[in-house]
Amino acid sequence: MSEEFEKNENGDLFSKSVRAGKRTYFFDVKSTRGNDYYLTITESKKRFGTDGKFSYEKHKIFLYKEDFEKFLEGLNESINHIKENAPEIEPRSEYTEKDSSNSDINFEDLGN
Repeated sequence: MSEEFEKNENGDLFSKSVRAGKRTYFFDVKSTRGNDYYLTITESKKRFGTDGKFSYEKHKIFLYKEDFEKFLEGLNESINHIKENAPEIEPRSEYTEKDSSNSDINFEDLGN
């Protein structure tokens, strides 16, 4: 099965982003020069500096086809262990009062 995919501006054959609270996960399918496909998984977190400016902290892993099965087995086993053994906790909301204090907007400065 030989299907041609057009690469986007980042060189990805397929991209999927997933927002999860303060993090965003990017799943990007890429190809090598030899047309072998692989997956990159990137975690991106917004970080605020002491000066009030923000930047993004990113962590990336590369996952190759020959490792898919073992990776999925390990991931599924780990997730199942957490589901079966982790203590019950209250679900986190995506936004807390602390998050809202990071706003640069001061409504008193807006004037009339």
